[in-house]
Amino acid sequence: MRQFKRSKRVGSQMLRDVRDLLEQECAANISAMVTFTDVEVTNDLRYATIYYSVLGDEKKKTEAARYFGKNRIRIQFKLGRLLNIKQIPEISFKFDPSIERGMRIEQLLNEISKKDENKSTEEI
Repeated sequence: MRQFKRSKRVGSQMLRDVRDLLEQECAANISAMVTFTDVEVTNDLRYATIYYSVLGDEKKKTEAARYFGKNRIRIQFKLGRLLNIKQIPEISFKFDPSIERGMRIEQLLNEISKKDENKSTEEI
């Protein structure tokens, strides 16, 4: 029995290829920093969702979403040339807010830490 599903292996390879393929392209065409966080491929390998995060405001997120929407077919074709599989999954892009949430949590923890430090220095 295989340890990993084929869809997981294809997803891992797609994530590596997407990062290689789009890192420089995004830097040239999108004014924000884009990071690709994950790829989920269905078990039948027909569909793949590429998750990305954007460092910036809502305007930059919208810009990235438009870019991926407009260039989805071209990106899918380029990925198909890199992957060695019979049927190329139909790709879609989805914003991943996990990095933003992590940054917000870190910010809140830093604020709490500063408040605790201020309280301890006032007590001394």
